[in-house]
Amino acid sequence: MPILDALPFGMGVALAALIGLVLGSFIATLVLRWPEGRSVLGRSECDGCRRPLGPPDLIPLLSALWSRGRCRRCGARIDPFHSRVELGAALIGGIALALLPETAGWLWALFGWLLLPLALLDARHFWLPDRLNALLAIAGLLLAGPMLGATLLDRWIGALAGGLLLALVAWAYRRARGGDGMGGGDPKLVAAIGAWLGWQALPLVLLLASLGGLLWALGTHSKGDQPLAQRRVPFGVFACTAAFAAVPFWPLLTGR
Repeated sequence: MPILDALPFGMGVALAALIGLVLGSFIATLVLRWPEGRSVLGRSECDGCRRPLGPPDLIPLLSALWSRGRCRRCGARIDPFHSRVELGAALIGGIALALLPETAGWLWALFGWLLLPLALLDARHFWLPDRLNALLAIAGLLLAGPMLGATLLDRWIGALAGGLLLALVAWAYRRARGGDGMGGGDPKLVAAIGAWLGWQALPLVLLLASLGGLLWALGTHSKGDQPLAQRRVPFGVFACTAAFAAVPFWPLLTGR
């Protein structure tokens, strides 16, 4: 990415944040529409009066601030989910370029943007679509080498080992408990993460994700009536978060 790498530090951070805002708008639309079977590419409209939205209504963050979070025609409240996802995607881009230099930072940002819809869909619907997992895996195998310096062979091993390990865990749980303890998308997600990070960093990701899931289950235990062992945990959320966080920490741990 010679052109992007040549940008001054501040300009690169600002551009990555701006790209994140735009992508965040699309990601929010995807997460809201796809589970309902609605077209992701259809024209945006107000959820209240169904008025098609024009360009002034579609500027990430600014449109919602200008209209005070309401439709300019009918006054219906605009779901703040849009702005939150836009801001989150902007932070992913800005943080990536602020902490990692040049190509590695842009790849880390791309990694985060691909992980974000998976994390949101799992958080809201316990769903990790195969198409998004496949897109994440293919992008990792094709592009991710410069991010952590993992070779293509390491990333292939990471994809196979990560997917097979979690599939084995799911199979063992099913045999022991007679029911599913893991969603079918979780092994595919970990395989896709391995395609980005390589096999070496996968133990760190799985450790962080498992700790995050355990703390979440313990923290929310008092809010539900289900026994802790029967509570559904959106493991994909914690796997995505751990994978994104592992990128800057792995070189520190290995001294690379």
